[in-house]
Amino acid sequence: MRVGRVKTSPIENGIKEITIQTLNLIIQKQKNINNTLPRGKDFWTTIDQNGNLYFVSDEDNGEYNLYTFKSDQKTRLTAFETSIKRPHVSANGKNIVFIKDYQIHLYNITTNTTKKVPIRIYLNNTLGKTQDFQVKDKISYFDISPDNKKIAFVSRGQLFVSDIKGKFIQQIPTNSEERVVEVKWLKDNRNLLFNQTDGGYLNLFTISAEGKSLAKQVTSDLRNNVNIEISAKHTQAVYISGRDELRILNLENLKSTTAVKDEFWALYAPQPRFSPNDEYIVYNAIRNFENDIFTYHIPSKKIINLTQTGVTENSPFWSKDGKYIYFDSNPTQPSYPYGLNEANIYRMPLDKYEAPYTFKKFEELFVENKDNEEEKEKEKTKDKIEAIKININKKGLMDRIERISPSFGYQGGAYVIDKEETSYIFYVSNHDEGDTKLWKTTIKPFEENKTEKVGDHKISYFQIASGKEKHYILLDGNIHTLDIESNKVEKIKIDFKFRKTLSNEFKQMFQEAWAGFEENFYDGDFHGEDWKKLKNQYEVYLPYISNRSHLRLLFNDMLGELNTSHFGFRSTGKEEEGFYKTNTLATGIVFSKKDPYLVERIITDSPADVANKNIFPGDRLLQVNTQKINPKNNRESYFTQPTLDKEIRLTFERNAQKILVDLHPIQSNSLKGLLYDEWVDNNQAYVDQKGNKKIAYVHMKNMGGNELLNFKKEMVSEGYKRDALILDLRNNTGGNVHDEVLQFLSQKPYLKWKYRGGKTTSQPNFGPAAKPIIILINEQTLSDAEMTSAGFKELGLGKVIGTESYRWIIFTSGKGLVDGSFYRLPSWGCYTLDGKNLEKTGVAPDIYIKETFKNRMEGTQPQLDRAISEIIKQLEQN
Repeated sequence: MRVGRVKTSPIENGIKEITIQTLNLIIQKQKNINNTLPRGKDFWTTIDQNGNLYFVSDEDNGEYNLYTFKSDQKTRLTAFETSIKRPHVSANGKNIVFIKDYQIHLYNITTNTTKKVPIRIYLNNTLGKTQDFQVKDKISYFDISPDNKKIAFVSRGQLFVSDIKGKFIQQIPTNSEERVVEVKWLKDNRNLLFNQTDGGYLNLFTISAEGKSLAKQVTSDLRNNVNIEISAKHTQAVYISGRDELRILNLENLKSTTAVKDEFWALYAPQPRFSPNDEYIVYNAIRNFENDIFTYHIPSKKIINLTQTGVTENSPFWSKDGKYIYFDSNPTQPSYPYGLNEANIYRMPLDKYEAPYTFKKFEELFVENKDNEEEKEKEKTKDKIEAIKININKKGLMDRIERISPSFGYQGGAYVIDKEETSYIFYVSNHDEGDTKLWKTTIKPFEENKTEKVGDHKISYFQIASGKEKHYILLDGNIHTLDIESNKVEKIKIDFKFRKTLSNEFKQMFQEAWAGFEENFYDGDFHGEDWKKLKNQYEVYLPYISNRSHLRLLFNDMLGELNTSHFGFRSTGKEEEGFYKTNTLATGIVFSKKDPYLVERIITDSPADVANKNIFPGDRLLQVNTQKINPKNNRESYFTQPTLDKEIRLTFERNAQKILVDLHPIQSNSLKGLLYDEWVDNNQAYVDQKGNKKIAYVHMKNMGGNELLNFKKEMVSEGYKRDALILDLRNNTGGNVHDEVLQFLSQKPYLKWKYRGGKTTSQPNFGPAAKPIIILINEQTLSDAEMTSAGFKELGLGKVIGTESYRWIIFTSGKGLVDGSFYRLPSWGCYTLDGKNLEKTGVAPDIYIKETFKNRMEGTQPQLDRAISEIIKQLEQN
């Protein structure tokens, strides 16, 4: 029951009279709110039975306080330094209850005083109790010691070491209140380098792999230090620090220096790699939203951009001889905004190399084999690493690249293992029936390249580590041995129990997600908010959290202070799993509002709208399957089941006769989609009638792939035949297809052609930009629909009619936390060519036409009417 909910029992007509009066007062008060200056953010209105309106506003001190109207003047009632939430006034208008600082407070309207309601709830808070966890199937990162005797691995943010077969396992005593993410073995096979959160940010630490000493902190940065890579000689490490630094760590004195400052995008930082002779580092950096590949020469500090294209070349990896760099790319398509959906693995020769000669191999058969002890000893002492010479011939680098993976599907994340003259390139690919699995391409002199599947795991990620020419791979949360020649992977059975508390984990997740926003939020000024102050303000409540829902509420409330869109924090755990859920069996039958068991109509394309289905308006529902209807019960109770049934039998009464009807029910959300489609169909019919079938009408529900396909289908059929277009983006919930929509709409005829005696046809086939186009938007046009509308205006393709858009356009990403929780944040702002932030300005229509609730109730269409009249005017002028 809601606190302060009005509950009265007058006669029915009396209720209606009170409601009408109240609505009139609300309308008048809302006009006063709209006309009051200065303006803040006003919402959460609540009204008593006498029509007195109360609401919150932040216009005075930036915090939400309680307001009302006195003599038509906006009047503040409270002056708290922290915001109140969700006020509800009592029916008699004497008290208002609201939430402040996560406590319930009561405001007395007569005395203008507030007091905290003394509520005591006794509960068993288990978050601080130690719980058991298992590393089995839950390993997130690992490394193999150089001597191939030990494994270091991470599970749920904790660090472990075992023997190479996973039998003898010890947990390494790192800070239990923080999260370990990556770990690397040092040269001595006895110590580890790892990164661990410290106040939310990942910093570098070292610790004994024997677990006999405490960790030593190497860095103390207010930025994330990630993607650690150890050099071949184990004397240096390279990593990405924050958004803009590539750093080198001297493993002898543990001093870190910044080698490169560039644009790296910290949320998903690139993985740098040492060259096989430790002289170079290859890495990705951003150019115009796309990844280029660079090398950094450590002795000279010289940087070379190897690729210099307008598309992405990703995840570079050196060959063991230093002659090649492997990467994944789509050479003709940028990765933004759609991602690398069709990428292949390429090999870039750093110089002009020729293929080996067979006759030289033949001559080697007759060379005397000096396999004596002196030669063996000489081979042992020879420094193979320093013998590798790398030469980068910058001329024609991209002209020399060669594709070495299949030509279709997606391939990415190449990892190269070289053995003698053979190269084994491992990567993920979905070219085989659409499932992403591990594949390998083998490159060997005098033989054709060979591509094979490795195991049969469906994966999105893998990690390979090696020790003494033995190779291991992390798949599905488990470490496996990897036979690079036979393609066999065999799971190492690692089973170990450890303990931690959820209270520590929740605190760590709060801090890490906060730091993720601090480092990656698109606006460095945080929309004028003090992000560090907000952390201090909200984290004081962490000790009072007793369940996961509290953590979600706390973090999302803090995010709400940023006044931004496309954000959120979600978290689930086994302790929250429900034991029961229900599904509504939707039939497509609309029943009368006055008589809930009387059929009113059938929804188009619903299960009830099929050939020879014997249901008509006026039929009365008597029975659902074997359950007879009790008219006093809620109708939906008869259509609610634990799971969605494939079939349902309904019994109706018509003219004193019983009618049996069998249906295949659908989900209730699917039915909502059909109702939405009916609205679109009605608009289509309306435009056809008013526009004499000269105007094509296309509505896009969202900016997703299916709606893009529907848009194109409509444009090559109805849009192709008609003289003008109305593109309806009202209520559009966004997506990411704006570029393809605008590219299609921008097409203009540039030539004509015909067959002798045939009809002249323009090129391209579709030229909508040569016809009148109008886009409809409203206050629920948001996200990528705003991007589309803004681009439409900038390109001058036509007029925009309606109301201002929602101001909810930004591009986002997100990141997982230690227990699978996830935070989503806006990392890239969207701006007009003259620099306006669409998140703050939205899109203003060229012609402002409002559509009210009254219009909808009466079935009038002022926005469509104006669009039709504007197009007819343009057609007449042409």
